[in-house]
Amino acid sequence: MVKKVFSSALLFLFCFACSFSYYVPEAQAFTEEQKLLLQSWRIVNQSYLYDTFNHLYWWKLREKYVKKPLRDREETYTAIEDMLGTLGDPFTRLLRPEQYRSLQVNTSGELSGVGLQININPQTKLIEVISPLAGSPAEAAGIEPRDSILEIDGVSTKSITLDEAAAKMRGKIGTKVSLRVQSSQEKNPKPRTLNIIRDRISLNPVYTALDTSTEQKVGYVRLNQFSANAAKEIAHGVSNLEQQGAEAYILDLRNNPGGLLQAGIEIARMWLDDGTIVYTVNRQGALGSFDSTSEVLTTDPLVVLVNQGTASASEILAGALQDNERALLVGEKTFGKGLIQSLFELPDGSGLAITVAKYETPNHTDINKLGIMPDDVISQQPITYAQIASEADEQYQEALKVVTSKDNILALNSKL
Repeated sequence: MVKKVFSSALLFLFCFACSFSYYVPEAQAFTEEQKLLLQSWRIVNQSYLYDTFNHLYWWKLREKYVKKPLRDREETYTAIEDMLGTLGDPFTRLLRPEQYRSLQVNTSGELSGVGLQININPQTKLIEVISPLAGSPAEAAGIEPRDSILEIDGVSTKSITLDEAAAKMRGKIGTKVSLRVQSSQEKNPKPRTLNIIRDRISLNPVYTALDTSTEQKVGYVRLNQFSANAAKEIAHGVSNLEQQGAEAYILDLRNNPGGLLQAGIEIARMWLDDGTIVYTVNRQGALGSFDSTSEVLTTDPLVVLVNQGTASASEILAGALQDNERALLVGEKTFGKGLIQSLFELPDGSGLAITVAKYETPNHTDINKLGIMPDDVISQQPITYAQIASEADEQYQEALKVVTSKDNILALNSKL
């Protein structure tokens, strides 16, 4: 069985673990369908973060679901989904084989679709946008972080799972998908229908440029997602900027929904030569930590741009740089996702995503549902992809001013 660990709306560190066993009474022979359900139950029993199991008698649920008539794989999947649903945790879920494969592609390759990172809002239970991917059809259509997706091709999202919603939005390049969207920016928003043409979604996560508009040369690094090649691309990009004479840096994590936990840790180590990056807390309350003791890419001044679409692994990185006083944060309060999931592969090619831990910033701040407040709060009306890091980008202009002004850096440092 393959176990994978990730942090994000969807977002994940891959590793291997031993197979999980389950107790089978000698007098009873289980069917293959029952074995799959029991194996799923056992993984949750051993790994789930909250050992109260939503105040349910988890062993009693085992008896209830194993007695169900499981005549085929579809009925087994439904039973597993119902069982996991009792936990009330949208991040703990079954991934059918095609969903499991799609998740692997999403963190390591490229795909075609509309380019949305989504989540289930714990209050409204609606499917909510974490952020559109940079340059995607969804961004071009004007979809913004925290917008709600009410329908996909006429199907209410209240009747489908998070992964089913993601699968419906994927599809062949050039095909159309209809989304019913409700804005989060208006007081009394009226839903609007958007017909979006699917396109190839590039998962190349890093964009770099040298800004020479000020007396100092400023390296601009935008990280769109913590995919498998993110750390390598960051190292390559910063190295090139150093050769071009960059004297300060702006790291843009706006609308970055997270991804692989390990990528976030590796990138933090590139900026921090010493200190804790993140603490993890498991179901026993035991603290683990990831620390930095490595050589850094640069010691030049650093400002990090964040907003409400900055989530999960992005918050780990932003929190590590802020708490260790390595960088100042400029922008808006971040999304607030502080839970870590593991992926467990089941024998038939399906998988389970299980919430196994939560994380805390180096100052032991639990940001789940709370987010991280930047040092310099700058609100901004939505801008287009083409306007990012331009004169129209007020948050970027503020970051540019901060990172090149000694007075501003000193003033903001006093707040840390």
